[in-house]
Amino acid sequence: MEEYKNHTFAICAYKESLYLEECIKSLKNQTVKSNIIIATSTPNDHIKNLAQKYKIQLFINNGEKGIGQDWNFAVSNTKTDYVTVAHQDDVYCENYLEEIIRKLEKGKDFLIAFTDYNEIKNGETIPLTTNLKIKKLLLFPLRVNNMWKMGKKFAVAFGSSICCPAVTLNTKILGKKPYKTELKSNLDWDTWYEISKRKGRFLYIPKPLMKHRIHGGSETSNLIQNNVRLEEDYLMFKKFWPEWFAKLLMKKYKDAVKTNG
Repeated sequence: MEEYKNHTFAICAYKESLYLEECIKSLKNQTVKSNIIIATSTPNDHIKNLAQKYKIQLFINNGEKGIGQDWNFAVSNTKTDYVTVAHQDDVYCENYLEEIIRKLEKGKDFLIAFTDYNEIKNGETIPLTTNLKIKKLLLFPLRVNNMWKMGKKFAVAFGSSICCPAVTLNTKILGKKPYKTELKSNLDWDTWYEISKRKGRFLYIPKPLMKHRIHGGSETSNLIQNNVRLEEDYLMFKKFWPEWFAKLLMKKYKDAVKTNG
């Protein structure tokens, strides 16, 4: 198996996920081997035992808590330039890293590199939803010019079209604490928005190379149920558009959010 030493999968583990081991296995089974760590702010025997079973170094966050803080903590404990923050419920196709490396080697001035993704519900990969089809359309300009600032901004102007766990970060440019932490649900969207302002490429691979799990116990679903997601969607739209248009987008967007229900 080929090895790539300048990349790390940083798994963010929380409480006792039923899917953490499946995530770990998908990273261990990559066609290109790289570094793997686990980071958590909720240490427990489940996480510790899996870390020991798969010989993965475990880092415990005893500092500031929160989704963004946990992600930044995970990245800060890596020693490589390129980092993928893997979410514990998701799985990666065996050629995810191979395709990422092939792409980034052609443009090392990149900010983020990312792929398309599928969704898993009730253990099954589901057909592309209307929401995912729209996201693919929003990302199309990046296939033409991944350096163009307006193209990068357009990709996130109508929603969070970039799936957070599908992203590999270039920490040489973004640093070891790349995520914004002011929001609870849309911190990744807010982060891509800020990064889009910077000089550098958004390397987009239009292949579904990871699978994002949707289930009622996920933090995303909890935030949707508590209306935090909708409030933050509106805040994000106002960063791109005048208030009247942001309100119009929200009317259409509420239905799309129900996909995570």
